Amino acid sequence: MATLYVSPHPDDFRSLLALVAAEFYPFSNLNTITEDPPASLNARSRPTLVLSEADSVLNGATAVSWYLASQGKRTGLNTKQQSQVWQWLSFADNELTPVSCAVVFPLMGMMGVDKKLQQSSRAELMRVLKVLDKVLEPKTYLVGQIITLADMAVAAAVLLPFKYVLEPTDRTVLTNVTRWFTTCINQPRFLKVFGKITLCEKMVPITPKTKAAAPAAKAKAAKTSPAVEPDSATTNGPPKTEAQLKKEAKKKEKMDKFQQKKDMEAKKKTQPATEKKAKPEKKELGVITYNVATAPGEKKDIVSPLPDSYSPQYVEAAWYPWWEKQGFFKPEHGRKSISDKNPRGVFMMCIPPPNVTGSLHLGHALTNAIQDSLTRWHRMRGETTLWNPGCDHAGIATQVVVEKKLMRERGMSRHDLGRDNFIQEIWKWKNEKGDRIYHQLKKLGSSLDWDRACFTMDPKLSHAVQEAFVRMHEDGTIYRSKRLVNWSCSLNSAISDIEVDKKELTGRTLLPVPGYKEKVEFGVLVSFAYKVDGSDEEVIVATTRIETMLGDTAVAVHPADPRYQHLKGKVVQHPFSDRKMPVVFDDFVDMNFGTGAVKITPAHDHNDYEVGVRHNLAFINILDENGLLINVPPPFLGMKRFEARKAVLQALKDRGQFKEIKDNPMVVPVCSRSKDIVEPLLKPQWYVNCTEMGKQAADAVREGQLKIIPDHHLKTWFNWLDNIRDWCISRQLWWGHRIPAYFVTVSDASVKPGEDMDGHYWVSGRSEEEAREKAAKRFNVSTDKIHLRQDEDVLDTWFSSGIFPFSIFGWPNENQDLNVFYPGTLLETGHDILFFWVARMVMMGLKLTGKLPFKEVYLHAVVRDAHGRKMSKSLGNVIDPLDVITGISLEGLHAQLTESNLDPVEVEKAKQGQKSDYPNGIPECGTDALRFALCAYTSQGRDINMDVNRILGYRHFCNKLWNAVKFAMKTLGDNFVPTEKAQLCGEESVSDRWILSRLSAAVALCDASFKAYDFPAITTAIYNFWLYELCDVYLESVKPVFSKAEEDSSSQRRALVCRQTLYTCLEVGLRLLSPMMPFVSEELYQRLPRRQPQSDPASICVTSYPETTEFCWYSEEVDRDMDFVMTVVKTIRSLRADYNLTKTRADCYLECIDSATASLVQKYSLQIQTLSYSQAVIPLTANQPVPEGCAVAIASDRCTVNLMLKGLIDVEKEVAKLTTKKGDLEKQMEKLKEKMAKSDYKEKVPVKVQEQDAEKLRQSQTELEKVKEAMENFRKMM
Repeated sequence: MATLYVSPHPDDFRSLLALVAAEFYPFSNLNTITEDPPASLNARSRPTLVLSEADSVLNGATAVSWYLASQGKRTGLNTKQQSQVWQWLSFADNELTPVSCAVVFPLMGMMGVDKKLQQSSRAELMRVLKVLDKVLEPKTYLVGQIITLADMAVAAAVLLPFKYVLEPTDRTVLTNVTRWFTTCINQPRFLKVFGKITLCEKMVPITPKTKAAAPAAKAKAAKTSPAVEPDSATTNGPPKTEAQLKKEAKKKEKMDKFQQKKDMEAKKKTQPATEKKAKPEKKELGVITYNVATAPGEKKDIVSPLPDSYSPQYVEAAWYPWWEKQGFFKPEHGRKSISDKNPRGVFMMCIPPPNVTGSLHLGHALTNAIQDSLTRWHRMRGETTLWNPGCDHAGIATQVVVEKKLMRERGMSRHDLGRDNFIQEIWKWKNEKGDRIYHQLKKLGSSLDWDRACFTMDPKLSHAVQEAFVRMHEDGTIYRSKRLVNWSCSLNSAISDIEVDKKELTGRTLLPVPGYKEKVEFGVLVSFAYKVDGSDEEVIVATTRIETMLGDTAVAVHPADPRYQHLKGKVVQHPFSDRKMPVVFDDFVDMNFGTGAVKITPAHDHNDYEVGVRHNLAFINILDENGLLINVPPPFLGMKRFEARKAVLQALKDRGQFKEIKDNPMVVPVCSRSKDIVEPLLKPQWYVNCTEMGKQAADAVREGQLKIIPDHHLKTWFNWLDNIRDWCISRQLWWGHRIPAYFVTVSDASVKPGEDMDGHYWVSGRSEEEAREKAAKRFNVSTDKIHLRQDEDVLDTWFSSGIFPFSIFGWPNENQDLNVFYPGTLLETGHDILFFWVARMVMMGLKLTGKLPFKEVYLHAVVRDAHGRKMSKSLGNVIDPLDVITGISLEGLHAQLTESNLDPVEVEKAKQGQKSDYPNGIPECGTDALRFALCAYTSQGRDINMDVNRILGYRHFCNKLWNAVKFAMKTLGDNFVPTEKAQLCGEESVSDRWILSRLSAAVALCDASFKAYDFPAITTAIYNFWLYELCDVYLESVKPVFSKAEEDSSSQRRALVCRQTLYTCLEVGLRLLSPMMPFVSEELYQRLPRRQPQSDPASICVTSYPETTEFCWYSEEVDRDMDFVMTVVKTIRSLRADYNLTKTRADCYLECIDSATASLVQKYSLQIQTLSYSQAVIPLTANQPVPEGCAVAIASDRCTVNLMLKGLIDVEKEVAKLTTKKGDLEKQMEKLKEKMAKSDYKEKVPVKVQEQDAEKLRQSQTELEKVKEAMENFRKMM
């Protein structure tokens, strides 16, 4: 038993950190106590963790939380992540905690109030938090994709500031920190410890509260140590001393004064306002709409001024209908004929056809974000580009939807209507509702050629399906056979493997089953005995489906099992019939499981089916299509299958043959459409022989003809195809492609009648006449003696999907589209349908056309929620992308759950999930931000943990982009004319050459990454260029150039060159961005002047994508020089922040190690001066002295920064601050040295921790030397 000693105070953030880490501790043997640890432990403070091992005591928040979190695997997944977690722990300890305490403790009355000190501490807190905000901009959590100890430690360190210091205006500045902090504290484990946190509205002194333990500590203390009362020390403690009473009186006096001040302020508020006006509240996310009357398909107004800030509703209005009307998405755009040879090549990709019943979910959004980005990139490269849309008829899903609608509205079943009328009802529904998903795809900006949109039940595609079946039936690939299928009794149909959900049970579970009032028991193993015929001996077997024993025809044992050798040739007696069943010996039996004897039901179990075939056993089908028992003795005959489950169990007990029942972990197959329990059932069906086709598909990849990306999916590909089973393509539905096969009855005595499962009596045909002629020829009779009955079944939806890449182009008929666009270029989809769709397209493409349907397959990851959980309605984490685009309140999310078909218990559970993840609902993010985020997430792994807060971060990126372009356009001026071609003129400044080098690097990175399907690399390159290089550095560094533009002719010339550079960056930067953010890039691009107005394309989406041949200005030397310059700038900025020089400019003396460095500093002096907000920048060589009164910081081994402070700051105050810091550092170092000097340190402390301790000591030593040096510098000024 481990014991954790924590403080009961609700604001003791160190104890709270330990308690949060304890929530991730995987073992239940943790005892939490809210009192001081025993003196015998020699523990200096709380938290303290006493482990069950002798003498194992961990003291302090860092050590305790590291141990607890590491046990729960929350300290990083690898060495790199562990180092990052340690780095954040150090940041929390050394950077955040001291400054947080300095601001909060005076408010809490724990230390005296020094207003100036508090103000400077608050400024320092904001500076540190802004650093954190920058880091969190592209991230959900600090390290990796899950909450780690880094998040726990930093969240605990900023807890008090968020509660008592950071007002709404502060939080507006710290968008990313606030978003991250809110995400953390709303996680269930944080909530359990922190309780519900109310964020600060105004920073005021805190009224002292009665001490109370944090929620988790309270709960645990109540269980583990009821004798401990946290308040007892304060209420029943010893009498207070005179000093304590004086202190309290002084404190009360202060509080009284503060209250008087508050009263005065309140009084002022009630008086009429004078000349000062209240500042308007800053809106976090403004909503601006586009209100200019624009007819659908007409070009959007680009003359009106751009709004002040970015608003998705404004930006995304009107562009899509214009793109569509202009024909930009058609391969014919810009060329006379698609048959003309295009030296750039052809790009063709077909959409994975969504179900006609479907509505958009994040999986669709991910698929379309990737596919549209690729399509737009290829189109901008000048290739003949087609992205072909289509929709799947979704046999089962659509039939279920319309059947429910029919019953709800008219109280009728499909059988009441009849097949033809029911199909008409489906067509009617499809024409009314079926194009909803097309409208949603347009909302996502998908650049599909809508004139080529296909529906799998269209005549063109239906003809191709019929042709495929007939050809494959004629050559024997498709055949008739009676085998086990996945049967849904509710749907009365076989279903495919992908429509079977595997529900994992850990033991006895009651599940709802359609058609049963009471829940049915699963997850138990029932053992019973069969009597050996002619003896008193019995064989014990076990089953999870006891009702199937009515169809048993054998008992199997392993050939090598010594316990059953004497039963060779013996039979066992079935207890409910006169059936005698052989004991068979088969290798499939695991003789170490249970009794080593297995009941065999060949007609109702896939493994038993194989045993039945091998041993020629009887196949007794005991279930009809509705799940009622047949071919069984009374009283079971006609019973529903799960009612028979209870009856059989009772009958075995009555006969004394029941042995035991126990919990059994198992997987239950559930129909994803009807939620019915799937039954293996013997049915005559149509099958595709996949052996040869599977080998060809596998060989195509092995031989390099087909490439699968990423290659970790190859193992799955080969595993499936090398062990492929024949494919059941019959479905007992009415909606779908009716199988063009006919059962033959011959009116001739010489021909004996056939059976349904005999393939000889089945013919296929493109028409009934063709089938009749085939039958007459086969049976050598005249056509008038042939009677045909068409199969009632339809084909599996995946059959029509399997030929989709060529059926959409009118195969088997030759035409221009088929010749140009088949085979396609790429197939992009989720890895979860690699076998069900991708493999079948490859097999059927090779079989029917002799060609691979595409050259490459790119498989993206599966979308999960921010916690890595599968998207599930019952978890409340299924998000409609349109809700992310337009925004939705928490109440709106709850309302969607209420309208769903979840039961009330699941609705409540889902609401809690939504409340935890989206406490304030989902803000409006816009299409561009959603697309960019999805692409940024798409690393070539298996899963994507989608965090809506990160999408919001990209909306803020759009706003920064918007503001940058607006500022730049103002700088360019109304009369600016760009050169006809982007090229260097030779007069570019060092800043111009650097930004053009970075632009060229971004172009090269985007080009290489698109070719490699590395989407995060593309988004990172674009994001970094726009934000960190163009906005943060270049635009700032050239402001002096524009401010002095009119001084003389040379200044004018410099400004003109600078404007041309700026225009190139804007224009090329927007073109780089366009495939992923089509709306905002179009909006801003349309506002820029054109290089060649007469010939340049009308839209950015058909403008050329930047290529390295044109933008070849990358310079390693320039980049290296600018890296050095930015190091110097950051060092100066850091020094300025250290000494609170927020608005004061200071002279900066840069000591350079040699003349080359001094020359470099001189060359970039204007940039350094501008970016560091310095008064003047003076390079010094080794023999030039540094003036007295400077603060010193080392920028690199080549340059030391000296910032002139004399006359700018209060020297005595700064020395006092540094003296305090020096003392703190010395204490820290002393503590660390003591720890490292212990005799058992080397043996007990992990090597990694020892390395980190040594690094921490080294850093503290360096910092101490800097502090001493700064103090010495200040003393020289005194």
